[in-house]
Amino acid sequence: MANERIILGIDPGTTIMGFGLIKIVNKKMEFLQLNELQLSKYDNHYQKLKIIFERTIELIDTHHPDEIAIEAPFFGKNVQSMLKLGRAQGVAMAAGLSRDIPITEYEPKKIKMAITGNGNASKEQVAKMLQQLLGLKTLPKNLDSTDGLAAAVCHFFNSGKVVGEKSYSGWDAFVKNNEDRVKK
Repeated sequence: MANERIILGIDPGTTIMGFGLIKIVNKKMEFLQLNELQLSKYDNHYQKLKIIFERTIELIDTHHPDEIAIEAPFFGKNVQSMLKLGRAQGVAMAAGLSRDIPITEYEPKKIKMAITGNGNASKEQVAKMLQQLLGLKTLPKNLDSTDGLAAAVCHFFNSGKVVGEKSYSGWDAFVKNNEDRVKK
């Protein structure tokens, strides 16, 4: 049992949140699940955040992941979109932190590089490589769920390596690493 762990990967979004779960047994990956949370039917942004939080808690309570890997928002030109995406990511992180699950954040290019060897790979290329790596029979229509799964696989590939991603093991660690963001 000590050689087993479950990793939940999350691709946060306010239209679609993708997630994937893998189980590591004796340093080998096993596919558990991938799915997406459709949020486009909700008009209220705060309602979407509540649903993201609740669904993330539900995933945690159902699958008991040992670690969470989450895709960091990429910097786009639309500031409002960035703010909404950052909130979605923060809510998903808060759900994990509320259950004391360590969270590691990965840049999209780092995830693509870990899966395909190319930091500029397309969503389709990442999905096809995951299909091969994990023996997936079919791929979903929307590739947000494979992006979530890719975050989990990237985390597995980077396990034990000291790299520049951000990692938090609880609220105390988050606050300690972000003292400049804390209002006093």
